Amino acid sequence: MNRLPMLSAVQIAAERVLLRKARDTDRERLIELQTDPDVWTYIGGPRLREDVEQRLDAIGGTAKATANPGHFVIADKTTDDLLGTFELKRRAADEPGHVTDHGEELELGYLLRRDAWGAGLAFEAATTVLRAAADELPDQPVLIATQTANKRSLGLAARLGFQPVSTFEWFDAEQTLCLASLHSFKG
Repeated sequence: MNRLPMLSAVQIAAERVLLRKARDTDRERLIELQTDPDVWTYIGGPRLREDVEQRLDAIGGTAKATANPGHFVIADKTTDDLLGTFELKRRAADEPGHVTDHGEELELGYLLRRDAWGAGLAFEAATTVLRAAADELPDQPVLIATQTANKRSLGLAARLGFQPVSTFEWFDAEQTLCLASLHSFKG
């Protein structure tokens, strides 16, 4: 198990969204997110519904989908409906795209339902989680790795203050690695 410190929060409130752990009531919206071809355009294509259902059942239900530290559902603060998922995790050393010799840098990742695109919710969620992490964890590099063709994701990275530092091939596509210092998000 990873011994590097991780964000301990299990719920973080922002202005319009709540980052929280998944609940069994999130199942259908989570399955829709995982199977939407538009959401998965730049990350390997959508999963089959049966595969997503089997995975959720295998891990012990939808509530276990965000059990790891730094993994959240992005929920509408008013309705509590699942809008997406968010993770601040360690980038595995055996994956390409690192800025340190040992890897294991913090990495930000998110998925949003199409009906939540373009409203600034990913920015709000990322800013909120990164501020919480900056208040709790020592300063360290934070990465965003995204397919270079994904201009929306690269735009969000730039808006958050991440700088492109390199490119690499992964999953048969060029990826751009973006970097920021965690403490640049201190509030």
